[in-house]
Amino acid sequence: MLIELIGTPRLRLRRFDAADAPALAAYRSDPEIARYQGWSAPVDPATAAELVRTFAEGDPDRAGWFQYAVELRATGELVGDLGVCLAENLRQAELGVTFAAGHQGHGYATEAVRAVLSDLFERRGLHRVSAECDARNLGSARLLERVGLRREGLRPGHTWIKGEWTDDLLFGLLGEDWTPQSPTPQP
Repeated sequence: MLIELIGTPRLRLRRFDAADAPALAAYRSDPEIARYQGWSAPVDPATAAELVRTFAEGDPDRAGWFQYAVELRATGELVGDLGVCLAENLRQAELGVTFAAGHQGHGYATEAVRAVLSDLFERRGLHRVSAECDARNLGSARLLERVGLRREGLRPGHTWIKGEWTDDLLFGLLGEDWTPQSPTPQP
């Protein structure tokens, strides 16, 4: 049985397992999912297997990226992944979120990100969490605002990716402004 690291009523956030490779390959191969991400679709089975192996070796309590597998509690189906990059000081983190297209619009990403923010701020005592996204990725921007991150800036023409310069939106939230019951931080 896979060990739950963070749980919600509908979701289990856990380490990746070798059995997750086909589902990871499927949703990361969707051109619309990959459009604003650092990888290109399709993601072949061998690459997905290597990613899953690498993700499984991560440590959520050490500096660097840790990728949570997000599964539906009711079915055990992998519906996405949520990355947390802890800074060397272990007091700051950056978030990255990817969900399968068929599982968007059901509140799963909101639920998963809120659970991770709760863990980062309440259990670990982090000072700050940040995220950035392509300015054209309106769904990600709305998600980040919905869970309480504030839009802090826009970097025009900042990132060269997939043959074009893109604008980046910057988001952040201080631990002192985190309110788990509220979708937006207190001023």
